[in-house]
Order: sequence, then structure tokens, then C-alpha cells
Amino acid sequence: MALEIERKFLLPEYPEQLIQDGVLVILSEQRIEQTYLAIDEQQEVRVRRIVDINSEDVQFTHTFKAGNGLAREEIEYGITASIYEQLTNARKLVPLTKNRITAQWEGLTVEIDCYDQIQLTVLEVEFDSESAAHAFEPPAWFGRDISAERQYSNKKVWRDLQSRGAGQPL
Repeated sequence: MALEIERKFLLPEYPEQLIQDGVLVILSEQRIEQTYLAIDEQQEVRVRRIVDINSEDVQFTHTFKAGNGLAREEIEYGITASIYEQLTNARKLVPLTKNRITAQWEGLTVEIDCYDQIQLTVLEVEFDSESAAHAFEPPAWFGRDISAERQYSNKKVWRDLQSRGAGQPL
């Protein structure tokens, strides 16, 4: 099982000026729909439909994550569109939708998630080790570190979405 080590930040505003100045270089943009098939406090199973905005290529993934906080175990692999549709259509669940911008900033790859159903923009940085994650000093524009704040987790936002329904913003 692979280990995902990441820190998350509550991005106060989209960094348009940094992009224009060439400080933040966009590598790709994806449209993501994700649905959770099973969730508890220590683990989650989800599926995603991922569309590359530029090429319009579509991928489907199935992911298992275990743990909470800075480092979590993760297994992710591709599935077919048919399997994705069987898993999501059978339960009539509302997917969490967002745009993900992957960018380079000072030698680091950052991911910016802009959510549709909730007014939330999160920036994530993945690290090779927990010591590197702890040693990282984020710039002010990243915003508040929310790595340990569960109310910003995708699974919490998705659960809230299910209780409200597709047409209701969170």
C-alpha cells in the first residue's frame, strides 16, 4: 500500500496574479466527480470520474484510503466507465464535484481544488516524507493550514452533500 503524505491549506482566494506573473505555472486542469461507496472514521472507498479539461480524456478510478491526518495509506487504480456507472448509479448518490488545477510553484507540485457545491478552495502539497511535510514553511498566500481539520475533508463535505441533495448548496 502506498503512503500519501500531504498538507492542505484553505486558499483565501484564487492566485490569479501569481499565475499571470508566472510564479505559479499551471500544468493541467481536471474536472472531478467523486462518490464515496463506504466511509468510516478510519477508512474510505471512493470512485472518481476525471476529465482532463484540455484533452477531454476521461479516466475512472477506484480508491481505498486508510487513516487520518498528515499520512494515510492509499491504493488507487483505474476502472472502466461501465464499472464506475454501475457503482454510482446503483445507489443514486450525489457526486462531489470540483475542478483541480495542478501547478508548479518554486519546484513543488501543488493541487488547487475549487469545489462547486460549497464555497471552498483548498491547496494541497504532497511530500516524500513526514519530516519534509513538517519542515515545510508555507507562504502566506496558501492560507491557513487545515491538514488536521476534518470538517474540510472531502468525505465530510460529501456526507453533508448527501443529506442536502443535489440542488442544495452547502
